[in-house]
Amino acid sequence: MTIDLRSDTVTQPTPAMRRAMAEAPVGDDVYGEDPSARLLEERVAELLGKEAALFVPSGTMANQVALQLHCRPGEEAIIGENSHVFLYECGAAAAFGGVTLVPVGTGGLFDAAQMEAAIKEDHYYLAPSRLVWVENTHNVAGGRVFPQDQIVALADRARARGLSLHLDGARIWNAGIATGLPLDVLAAPFDTVSACFSKGLGAPVGSVIAGPRELIEVRARRIRRMFGGAMRQVGLLCAAAHHALDHHLGRLATDHENAALLAHGLADVPGITCDASAVETNIVNFDVADVAGGASAFVTRARAAGVLVGAIDEQRVRAVTHLDVSRAAVLEAVELLSGAVGKMGKMG
Repeated sequence: MTIDLRSDTVTQPTPAMRRAMAEAPVGDDVYGEDPSARLLEERVAELLGKEAALFVPSGTMANQVALQLHCRPGEEAIIGENSHVFLYECGAAAAFGGVTLVPVGTGGLFDAAQMEAAIKEDHYYLAPSRLVWVENTHNVAGGRVFPQDQIVALADRARARGLSLHLDGARIWNAGIATGLPLDVLAAPFDTVSACFSKGLGAPVGSVIAGPRELIEVRARRIRRMFGGAMRQVGLLCAAAHHALDHHLGRLATDHENAALLAHGLADVPGITCDASAVETNIVNFDVADVAGGASAFVTRARAAGVLVGAIDEQRVRAVTHLDVSRAAVLEAVELLSGAVGKMGKMG
């Protein structure tokens, strides 16, 4: 049996989740008549401490809606290094919104001073800064948690400079478990927040964007339709998200424990460099620079051994624990990956 550690997006709906989807009351969401959608949006808005929320098909759409809520064409958003909105959204910020993304800081984190150094004023020859963008947890940085005190400091400074703030909280659920902070506290410094159901929570589809009622229910809803994200009997999908919040949110701690177990196991494998102390949530990044062929060859060999992982770059590999990966599977994955390295040999 293959152990799939490529992402927490590969989870399958549980039998109980499928039943909840089959039994969900539905209506036409374009007319605002889907009761399951309305209930989910109200529930998540309350969880995040915002006035309203809007269900959308994907985290990428939620992020692109957010950009257009806060920025006009020709304006800038200040983001962390290697943010999802910069790397993995097909240049949509520029293509659809005319927004320039300005990365600052390192490892997904940045402070108020780094943010302020990147701010551009409203001079006629500059693209003015309008938005500060935080990703928490940070995907490419290995599920890194953005320290809340640092967020509060940069948010205070951003507001003093007249900037809006958005939280790409695709994995805000993991940040909440890792820090012990309530979700509304994590979201409080931001005007808008996006969150995803199809990652650690294990639902098959869906994200939300939350914020002030007028912004979400009027402008965000219009932008969602422009992007083709208005759906009909969407309650089938919202029921999966409801089930995930009811049954899968608390168990994210297990994913974090399994990620730490995986990291410590990999750290003992000759040829693999893994800093287990850097693993904060459910994502493990490790280095295979000493293995012949690098990351691409390692991923191929790992697949042949029965473990699916993903290459980040020429030297680094990512593994993600999730709902469908048990502690026993993690231990087996370490053994299989160790064997794969042994067959590949060392560089030099």
